[in-house]
Amino acid sequence: MSTPSDELTGEVLGLFAAITRRYGREAEAAAAAHDLTPLQAKALLAAEHPVPTRRIAERLHAEPSNVTVIIDRLESRGLVERGVDESDRRVKRVTATEAGRGVAADLRARMPFAADPLARLTAGQRESLRELLQLVLDA
Repeated sequence: MSTPSDELTGEVLGLFAAITRRYGREAEAAAAAHDLTPLQAKALLAAEHPVPTRRIAERLHAEPSNVTVIIDRLESRGLVERGVDESDRRVKRVTATEAGRGVAADLRARMPFAADPLARLTAGQRESLRELLQLVLDA
């Protein structure tokens, strides 16, 4: 027999899973509309302004070497271009092209939940949620 806290924990975990599924379905559908993978779409969104490849890797939770393949695909489609950072020529920057910015805008329009899944929460509720989730992670 489960205790109320076990049932509550299960319900909370189920809600996390439902949020993740909803976010993922929306992102996949938006990416598919442009024949992109969700990771390619996320990389394109990260490159709306010039950004180092390393930063895209951090955003995708991937190794920079793995992101190279994603950037190659986007570049071959004319959605991004590579360049060097003027202040440090060792750093490669990725920037969305005009076409890429158009696709990025459409991706955002197709992902209202993913763009701001906490939209219905007040600032105070968001802060409380952040603090509670941090407590869970710190345990």
